[in-house]
This record gives sequence, structure tokens and C-alpha cells, in this order.
Amino acid sequence: HCPFCFSGQKEMGRGDFSKIPNGMPGVEHRMDLLHQAVVDGHITRRRWIEIACASPARMFGLYPKKGTIAPGADADIVIYDPEAGQTLSAETHHMNVDYSAYEGKRITGQVETVLSRGEVVIDGRKFTGRAGHGSYTPRATCQYLD
Repeated sequence: HCPFCFSGQKEMGRGDFSKIPNGMPGVEHRMDLLHQAVVDGHITRRRWIEIACASPARMFGLYPKKGTIAPGADADIVIYDPEAGQTLSAETHHMNVDYSAYEGKRITGQVETVLSRGEVVIDGRKFTGRAGHGSYTPRATCQYLD
């Protein structure tokens, strides 16, 4: 995830493709797009949870502090409404970028509530967190390399 706006940033590559900044938006919709694969029958709900939570934590050396619900873990929890319908759009996303690679795509499922280290930071799909809530989490090496 490293988005650049079309206006003023991606336009730098007009005439010279090598000057286009690399990256596109999408991290906000990662769980929703993966859940659509469950809805469409491509993966199981269990596999969705594995590739959305535990596997990234292991890859980035954050497991078991992140990526699991267990004693000693951070209590990062997502309450997900698997029936909610939504249309992805730059008009409604929260990323600071002027387009969506998924503009107009209809999907089923949406994040309802998010707890970060046990504190509610999204409630009823509305951000309720505060600046300064984040904290540094040291990483180990990727567990798949061990």
C-alpha cells in the first residue's frame, strides 16, 4: 500500500512511464475483497481469517503479539458483518488518494467494529480512535524463514 493521486503525482509520468510513482490504494478494502472470495466460494471462512490475520502477522514477525486471539496478544479484534453490502468508491473510502482501483465494485461484507489493543477505534463503521493511540511494536524475522 503506497498510494499516489492521479492529480499532481501520477501525471508526472505523462510522456515518460519511468517517472510514474509506484503504488496504488487498496489496503482499506483488503479484508472486504478477501471476504468476497468467501462469498463467491473461492476460499473458506477459516482460510479468509488465516490469510487476513495470522499469516501477515507471521510474515512480518509480529506473531503471536498480533494475528491471534490469545492470552498476551494485543486484543486487536475486528467485528465483521458478512451480510452488509457496499460499493467501493473513491467518494467513500478513507484513504488520502483521489481514485479507487475498485471503483463501482459491489461486494458483500463490511467491517463494523475494530478494537485496537482492546480499545474501540471503529464503532458502527465510524472512526472513534484518537491520535497517539498507536505504539511501537518490535518485530522478529519472518516466521516462514525460521
